[in-house]
Amino acid sequence: MLLVNTIRDQFDQVLTGLEKRNFPDAHAILTQVLALDDRRKASQTQRDQLQAESNSISKEIGQLMREGKKEQAEHLKGKTVELKQQVKELEDQNSSAEEELKALLYTIPNIPHSTVRAGKSAEDNEVVLEHGTIPDLAGNKAPHWELIKTYDIIDFDLGVKIAGAGFPVYKGKGARLQRALINFFLDEAMAAGFVEVQPPIVVNEDSGYGTGQLPDKEGQMYHATADNLFLIPTAEVPITNIYRDVIVSEEDLPIKNVGYTPCFRREAGSWGAHVRGLNRLHQFDKVEIVQITHPDHSYQALEEMSSYVQSLLQKLELPYRVLRLCGGDMGFTSALTYDMEVYSAAQERWLEVSSVSNFETYQSNRLKLRFKDGDKKTQLAHTLNGSALALPRIVAAILENNQTEGGILMPKVLQPYLGFEKI
Repeated sequence: MLLVNTIRDQFDQVLTGLEKRNFPDAHAILTQVLALDDRRKASQTQRDQLQAESNSISKEIGQLMREGKKEQAEHLKGKTVELKQQVKELEDQNSSAEEELKALLYTIPNIPHSTVRAGKSAEDNEVVLEHGTIPDLAGNKAPHWELIKTYDIIDFDLGVKIAGAGFPVYKGKGARLQRALINFFLDEAMAAGFVEVQPPIVVNEDSGYGTGQLPDKEGQMYHATADNLFLIPTAEVPITNIYRDVIVSEEDLPIKNVGYTPCFRREAGSWGAHVRGLNRLHQFDKVEIVQITHPDHSYQALEEMSSYVQSLLQKLELPYRVLRLCGGDMGFTSALTYDMEVYSAAQERWLEVSSVSNFETYQSNRLKLRFKDGDKKTQLAHTLNGSALALPRIVAAILENNQTEGGILMPKVLQPYLGFEKI
């Protein structure tokens, strides 16, 4: 959530950032925010003045009672009753203005970093770098949805029987590949200084609002209505919410957490090969890294997180590229996002496997996540997160890129976790 003072003090800059995102009616909405804030401040000022007057009269009443001037005191008591009623009305007005202001701020996305280019869709994203050699599979290449049937390692039909489309069942070496990747990603993250946590996979409304999934993405989350809980779309939500309403010490920054969870997304997607098989699921496994940082160091942390995710892809021997997302393709809460995509040699296209984002103070303002600096002043921290990594498309690329006539070769780094060299 944007800070009102930021909108007030940097109106033109905020407006330019929202235009990068193609945010409609930006000028009118920002103007409305400032008008609501002015209304809130005016009612608060008037309320404080009346409260001060009421307190002063109360003291005068006490003095009159001590002096035996009961009649004059009773007269003033009527005045305090009237003032208290006015104070209550102004408090109600102030609360109403605050709620209206917060609801409006929830509709405004984060402001893109200055390096983010304007754009409308993924076609406008900027390729930052490419790494690795795309394998030549000649004429015998098969997509992963055929390979998993050949080797009987993932069963989509069983998933449909049990739950529905988008909920695959991993079997035998397919299940072991899943577990190997999860353990490999967690071990690598801990070696890089991230502390592992195992959070709940359902969250309450406050958590959804804290990281920005609500009210923007409620239609994409599974909702357990009986208890008003949401199945998490990513571990970012519960891990970051560990620090909701917390003031951390500056000496503790950066705080680095990693967690493995299943993730759930209702998004139906469209039909076609680009969403076939493992390319888009309703339930999938992911290891997530989260950082809480000092504002001065968050972009350095973002570059380090990007490099870290790239190191995983390099160890898995997968060709990849890094994109800096344009304003029109960024997530609602992000200030700058890098996407990592691996190349699928059988599908002959790039598959997104990770997003690494800096949210600056957008989430921490919602979360009330703060730290005390050296002068004991309270500031909002910066939050970052990244997929390290999401499994489905990693599995798809490993299966497709490493297929041979004699089976599917496993990346060397995974073999100690797997206990086998090929499927």
